[in-house]
Amino acid sequence: MQTTGKPSALVKPTLDTLFHIDYSWWERGGEDLRIYTISHLTPEQRERLSQSSEQQVVDYIDPDTGEVFQLDELGLMIQQAAKDPDFINPHTSVVDSIFRVFLANGNAPLSPRELADHIGRPASLILKTLSGGRIYKGIRPTEAP
Repeated sequence: MQTTGKPSALVKPTLDTLFHIDYSWWERGGEDLRIYTISHLTPEQRERLSQSSEQQVVDYIDPDTGEVFQLDELGLMIQQAAKDPDFINPHTSVVDSIFRVFLANGNAPLSPRELADHIGRPASLILKTLSGGRIYKGIRPTEAP
């Protein structure tokens, strides 16, 4: 029997399963990723973005790794918003909190245990939310290499 390297739909995620935002889910679905991402900005940032007419790309240096990568204006604003201690708070939904973690960390895969450290919610709740029959905002397990 040959395996394809893709996770089976029958394999249940665990507390150590890595998740990420599957951007292809957004491409297939009817929701607009840019609009949803903008909703995670502060009102002041949304106003500034709406007044901007050009799409600039800037070099951004990750303060933790020193890695340099390019971000558009929206990506840069997300990084700035993520520095605010209120970016993820107890009033933010579990799904929005998880999405914000992935926006802030460049969509690096994380397990429910790791996500729990970032959002202050139990790993078991995160796993239950992400492993149900519904896919929330494209947050899915990563595929095995």
